[in-house]
Amino acid sequence: MVFKNAISWFEIPTKDLNRAQKFYETIFGMQMMPLDLAQIQMRMFPLEDPNAIGGALVYNADFYKSSSTDGPLVYLNANPDVQQVLDRIEKAGGKIIVPKTQISPEYGYMAMFLDTEGNRVALHSVPDGK
Repeated sequence: MVFKNAISWFEIPTKDLNRAQKFYETIFGMQMMPLDLAQIQMRMFPLEDPNAIGGALVYNADFYKSSSTDGPLVYLNANPDVQQVLDRIEKAGGKIIVPKTQISPEYGYMAMFLDTEGNRVALHSVPDGK
């Protein structure tokens, strides 16, 4: 099997959905879209292209658990520059755990932070924002 994209959807657990929404809206300068289902509350990241890979903040106390050390690590798009997002993280209540670090000239930069919910999340930006 060959994948067009290795990821099709992601979910970031929250302990307090409103607090998490405010944090992510602040650091990325955008508004999230609510989608509340029978058992799960979601705040979806906005997409330009409805066919693009998407994700959401999610809340269900019995199903999702935040973690600063375990589980998969999601890299969010921080184009054009990881540093622009990093500069907002601590003011919004998060903590930077890996500062802007060059991966390589071709693959750009990465950084890692803890969000307000205790999740370890990474950022990625590529040269010229591509």
